[in-house]
Amino acid sequence: MIVKIDITIPSLAKEVLDLQYESYQIEADIIGYGELPPLKDNVNSLKKCGEVFFGFYEKNQLCGAASFKCEENIVDIHRMMVHPSHFRKGISKALLNHLEEECKGLDAMVVSTGTKNRPAIHLYKNAGFKEVAEKEITKGLRITTFKKRLK
Repeated sequence: MIVKIDITIPSLAKEVLDLQYESYQIEADIIGYGELPPLKDNVNSLKKCGEVFFGFYEKNQLCGAASFKCEENIVDIHRMMVHPSHFRKGISKALLNHLEEECKGLDAMVVSTGTKNRPAIHLYKNAGFKEVAEKEITKGLRITTFKKRLK
């Protein structure tokens, strides 16, 4: 079941943060860059981030989550995370589909991931996203940005 999460509630922010650490540590390992910004978040930074969060729950356990902001009719996906024990169960795909439904009528969705993160790149390409940019953020970290037209 996918539900909206009120990230300003400390207990929910902590639940998301725990998931985020688990998920983004895997990405850090895959891309060989341990200083990913999501690994530096805390409950307060999550509560203040201004993003809309949705969580995928199974038996009252948060298994995955996604967040976004809408700017100029574009959905900018900021976080996509799944607990490692729930990888390859279709949770990210379900979250992407849910975000697309939530944002019907907007122009497009964009998302970025580490260029070496092949599982995420595969997910986005299979969901209809097209690569639009690649850039080096800092030494050792390259990200690829994808876009999907909604109209």
